[in-house]
Amino acid sequence: MDLLPNAPLTLETKYHVLVEISHKLRDTLDLDEILNQLLDTLRVITHYDAAGIFVVNRDVDIAYGSGRRPKTLIAAISQRGFDPSPIEQDRMLSRGDGVVGFVIKEGQSVVIPDVRVDSRYVIGRCETLSEIAVPIMLNEHIIGALNLESDRLAAFNENDLELLRFFADAAAISIEKAVLHQKLIEKEHTDRQLKNAREVQMQLVPKCPPLVPGYEISGICLSAFDIGGDYFDYIALDDHKLGIAIADVSGHGISAALVMSAFRALLRTQVRVQPDPALTVQFINRTLPEFIGESDFVTAVYGMLNPANGQFTYANCGHPPPLLFRAAGEIEHLDSGGPALGVFDHHKFATGQVNMRLGDLLILYTDGVTEAFSPDGNSFGAERLTGVIRQSLTLPVHEIISAIVDAVKSFASSDLFLDDFTLVFVRRTSH
Repeated sequence: MDLLPNAPLTLETKYHVLVEISHKLRDTLDLDEILNQLLDTLRVITHYDAAGIFVVNRDVDIAYGSGRRPKTLIAAISQRGFDPSPIEQDRMLSRGDGVVGFVIKEGQSVVIPDVRVDSRYVIGRCETLSEIAVPIMLNEHIIGALNLESDRLAAFNENDLELLRFFADAAAISIEKAVLHQKLIEKEHTDRQLKNAREVQMQLVPKCPPLVPGYEISGICLSAFDIGGDYFDYIALDDHKLGIAIADVSGHGISAALVMSAFRALLRTQVRVQPDPALTVQFINRTLPEFIGESDFVTAVYGMLNPANGQFTYANCGHPPPLLFRAAGEIEHLDSGGPALGVFDHHKFATGQVNMRLGDLLILYTDGVTEAFSPDGNSFGAERLTGVIRQSLTLPVHEIISAIVDAVKSFASSDLFLDDFTLVFVRRTSH
């Protein structure tokens, strides 16, 4: 179906345009194929020397309200008659300059009889003399732009503008369906990657507690997201001693999980050559910045339990102090150590030491436990935590952990955690 140049848009023309678009696009959801088919269809119904369909990057604030320029304004593109150039060298694609950028940002159609005298025009091809461009909109949102260029002056008029607007409206649904389909595929790919990453991360956390004669040990790590930055560990050491660690990486998600993995590797390597917890964390503190970003840090407690005499030697690195519930009723807070790791390179850490006696209970936890919030904005807090523990002291340690999890969920009125949630319990049950 060929139209006369600049001919009015009749009902019959509209019908044929819709049929042509529907016929070409009915069997595909591939965005690149759709854009190419649209340009081929457009060439059948009107004349151009160069043309382009541009799909907006949904992650970009078009108005630049945040004050930050995006890397690319355009997420997908199909062109005819232009020499391909890298995105970073194309001012329209990378910065939103030019006529198409104006149309996308302002949502206005333009007809330019002579591009040489229009300040908005950015040279894309030397032969172009006139241009027409319209936004592609769906539900009042700009999803892209359609642009035609001609080697003749004043090649486009209001009839062409009406045709191009109608074409853009007809194409919008097909483009949107393809974009959503592409995002769905990307999400499924990301979900698979996160699932694999979570499976790998779960291998880094103990599946079951160590069997230490005279002690009852249990731990749990619940991630707020698919993967998290909390960590706990049991490490078998020489002379039947046991390393116990708990850590919390700043931030969430994949970046936090990567930092946690680096921390775990450094810790497990160092404890086998350095028995002093303070010297162990000093080494990690100096080395960790090589693996993390400038704003990242890790709070942690690493301790070494001597089961023979109940001695627990530890270093606390900016972490919520572990609680030692004495059988007699008092509570001790284990806060000896220093600041969070990765903050001050050459800080010297102190070693703390306590002796666990028969019936004593040691609790290590991350702030995801105490900083869970109720619907009215109150935090669970250390006082509620100690209250639940006191009420459950006669239970096995794994049941005390379950009681805390249930209490926090009830307090927050949610089965989901806003932060990673980790607990480690050690009780001395015999001499």
